[in-house]
Amino acid sequence: MTTDSPAWVPESCTLPSRQQPLRLAEFDNLFATSLLAQQRLSPTELLWRLDPAAEAAARDLVGRESSCCSFFSFTLAADTHTLRLDVRVPAAHVDVLDALAQRAAAGMTA
Repeated sequence: MTTDSPAWVPESCTLPSRQQPLRLAEFDNLFATSLLAQQRLSPTELLWRLDPAAEAAARDLVGRESSCCSFFSFTLAADTHTLRLDVRVPAAHVDVLDALAQRAAAGMTA
């Protein structure tokens, strides 16, 4: 991790540090435009409910994120009126999930 990276981005992330702010901006945009609700299911699991219209963008984003941060587990499923996105991390990366949860909460209120 370089000084340009947020402190919570782990060393195991293979996304080049200069691209990390762009990826965070993509998550921020998803949160601001499509996140309907967020629920912390456990310290290592987070549930996001998204607008179903965001499915293609969400699939693309979490697919790319999985390729550089293999510790993430993302599961997308259509729900009754929302798109359910389950996010899991191993216990060693709870701080990363915490940071994403904070960004999501901020995006919902923006």
